[in-house]
Amino acid sequence: MKTRLALACDFGQRRIGLASGNTLTRAAAPRTTVAHHADAPDWPAIDREVRALGPDLLVVGAPYNADGSPGSLAPSADAFARALSERYGLRVDRIDERYSSTAAASLLREQRASGQRKRPLGKGDIDSAAAAVMLASWLEQQP
Repeated sequence: MKTRLALACDFGQRRIGLASGNTLTRAAAPRTTVAHHADAPDWPAIDREVRALGPDLLVVGAPYNADGSPGSLAPSADAFARALSERYGLRVDRIDERYSSTAAASLLREQRASGQRKRPLGKGDIDSAAAAVMLASWLEQQP
C-alpha cells in the first residue's frame, strides 16, 4: 500500500492548529497555527502549508460534546472541511476531536516539566499539538 501524507486541522473560532504525519511511520507532528478571522480562515497561510507538504489527504476534527452530540462548532467545522476539499481537491477525513486539546495541553506540560520543551506554552502551541493528537489517532485507525 502506498504511503500517504496527511495534513490535519484542529478547527477553532480564532485559530486552526495544523499537524502532519504519514501512514508509513504512523507518527504525527505539530506544524503551525494559522489565524481564523471572523469572516474566514487565513487561506494564504493554509495554502503555503499545503504547497509545502503536498499532502495526499486532509484530516479535520469533528467537534463533539462529551455525550457524543455535535458540539457548537460542528456546523462551522463541517463548512471548513467542505471548503478544504473544494479548494484543494483532496479527500477530507473527519475524526472525533473530543479531548484532543486536553491531551495536547497535558503532553506539552509534561514536556516542559521534563525540560524537553524550553519555551512557555502558548494557545497556538496547544492547537497545533491537538491537531497532532487527532492525526495520531486517525493514523492508528488506518489499515
